[in-house]
Amino acid sequence: MKRFVAATGNKGKLKEIKEILAAFPWDVVSMKEAGIHDEIEETGKTFEENAIIKARFIAGITRDMVMADDSGLEVDYLNGEPGIFSSRFAGNGASDEDKNNKLLMLLQGVPFEKRTARFGCAVAVVFPDGRSFTVRGTCEGYIGEKPVGVNGFGYDPLFYVPGYNTTIAEMDTLTKNNISHRGKALRMMVEEMKNRNMGEI
Repeated sequence: MKRFVAATGNKGKLKEIKEILAAFPWDVVSMKEAGIHDEIEETGKTFEENAIIKARFIAGITRDMVMADDSGLEVDYLNGEPGIFSSRFAGNGASDEDKNNKLLMLLQGVPFEKRTARFGCAVAVVFPDGRSFTVRGTCEGYIGEKPVGVNGFGYDPLFYVPGYNTTIAEMDTLTKNNISHRGKALRMMVEEMKNRNMGEI
């Protein structure tokens, strides 16, 4: 079984990745489980650039098949912010509650129809021989006026999906994985690997 390193230390992300890839013959491990504890500086200007930076860094050390993702929330009323700065939106070390509170403050008084937003996720895969590719998945919705739901993490309690009449944080895991930006990107990743005959599916 090939080892597949997910370049993340986020337990929520790793759980989603393992669930979506559970049917495939890869030993999915985190970067820490692979012995990598470095802080990787994300100097890219897009989700794709940051994802490939992280994946190449890890692959250069482990020589394994590596995937990395970069994702975030893009709010139209805020001209696409917080975007690539989603995790640091309220400052380094800020909690999910801090980030959600800042977002709600910036959107205070903005009517629901103007609170359109999307989650975007770019996934990069780098192979030991240097080959690589990136894919992007998105999930469209609106920013609610208060957090609702206890499932998920990050901005999930604020992200309302009209077709389901719930926030992502109210969804069960299966539904969330089916519609989430990361779930879509991971499935696109698997299809791309099949199309390129990369890895053992």
